[in-house]
This record gives sequence, C-alpha cells and structure tokens, in this order.
Amino acid sequence: MPRRAFRVAYDGRPYHGFQRQPDVATVEGELFGALRRLDVLAGDERRPDGYAAAGRTDAGVSALRQTVAFDAPEWLTPHALTGELPRSIRAWASTDAPSDFHATHHANRRTYRYFLFSPDRGREYDDRAARALDRLLGEHDFHNLTPDDHGTVRDLDGGAERDGAFLVVTLRASGFCRELVRRVVSLVAEVAAAGDFERIDAALGDDPLDGPAGVQPAPPGPLVLHDVAYDLDFAVDADAAAAARAAFGGLREERRGLARVAGHVADHLADGA
Repeated sequence: MPRRAFRVAYDGRPYHGFQRQPDVATVEGELFGALRRLDVLAGDERRPDGYAAAGRTDAGVSALRQTVAFDAPEWLTPHALTGELPRSIRAWASTDAPSDFHATHHANRRTYRYFLFSPDRGREYDDRAARALDRLLGEHDFHNLTPDDHGTVRDLDGGAERDGAFLVVTLRASGFCRELVRRVVSLVAEVAAAGDFERIDAALGDDPLDGPAGVQPAPPGPLVLHDVAYDLDFAVDADAAAAARAAFGGLREERRGLARVAGHVADHLADGA
C-alpha cells in the first residue's frame, strides 16, 4: 500500500493528549479505533505500517494541522476516515508521500498559537508582552522552560498580536521541548503584567529555576498546533473540510452558551441569597 499523509484537526480538551495511552481517551487512540473499524488496521496490530505523527500534543491541546502518515489503501480519503471519528476529531486533507516518509522526522517547521485571554490590559501590557517575547526569540538554552533534561537548545521565531480580548502568541521552530510553548507564554504574560524583565534573564540563564522561582506552564486549553510544514502538497477534501467546519462551528456555539451561563452566575452572585 502507498504511504499517505493526513491533516487532522481536533479539539484536545476531551482527551488525555495525542499519544495513545491505556485506559484513557486520546486522539491517537480514536484514530486507531477508526482505522480498525475500516479494516485498515487489523485487530492484533498496534499501529499501521509506517505510522508516525508530527507531534505529541499535551492533554487539552488542540490542533488544526496535526499530521499523521502511514501505509493506507487508496480509497481511504479524509472523508472516509472522518466518518468513523468522533465529532471532536476531523481528517480534512491528504497527500501521497514517499515510501520512506516519516511525519515526525520530515517536518520542516512546526507552528503553535496560544490565545491568551487578556481583556482591558491596554497598550502598555501589549508592548511589554511584545518586548518580552522578542527577548525569548532566537536560539537559547530553554532548560528552565521545559521539564526535559536534554535537547533544550532551540531556535524560536514568532510574534504576538492583539485580537480583541486575546493576545495571540505565535511560536515557530523545527521542534519543541515539552511544555516549552506554554511556559514561554506564561513567562511573557508574567512580565507583561509586572514589567520584571529580569525574569527573562533568569529563565535564560545557566542557573536552574526551581520551586516557587520556576516558570509554570500556561493552561493547555488555549493552545493549538496551528501548522506543520513539509515538502508535500496537501489536497483539501471538500466534503471532509465542510464537515470539519460544521463540527467546530457547533462546538463554538455550544461553548458560547456555557460561557454565558457562567457569566450569568458570576454576575448575579452579588445579588445575595
């Protein structure tokens, strides 16, 4: 069977991360379940031949262009795969790939976006956030911004821009250490609020930051794996993409309703018992 690569979007909040784990729901576990129901993956096989994914997003992190590749029959379109997936996971584009293609190792660039909720902070907050992020871009040893103990030197590119109530932080690199994006965002938010730029010098310094002095990761929910770049040309499956837009549009409307309920309760607690 030929090697094929698929673009997969998902809402990561219902899942314990991307990578398959025993006894908990994961995005990869749902993908493998769909392939078994389609008879692409035999019941006794752990994964399809040639299988690899672009990255292992943490629990609660979503994706727009997560990419998986494996040996697949030609009839397996994104629309066919989506038909066996839950609404929160949608395959929406695909391409043929070389027989030795590896979705992890052959990625040229990964892009993450974090939607930092920061209403009514003002221009000064945004300016400090931009300055803080600029000092974190480029090549550094990020050993204080990841739980990893090796491979911590990375070359980051990116920026931040205001979008209504959100400051959207974009980070790009060939690869990321664990929790690096969320800890960078956490540090940027901290410095933007307090103006303590010495925190960045300490985070990028040689001395370890432990305990209360350390930088904790920002919450996972606002983070999305926005893009993974390859030397491949993906074709959008129109039917699958339309189904994905409908599914995620529905999720957006549901959560607007939930947010309105939470706001109603918060606003009226001051009314007293």
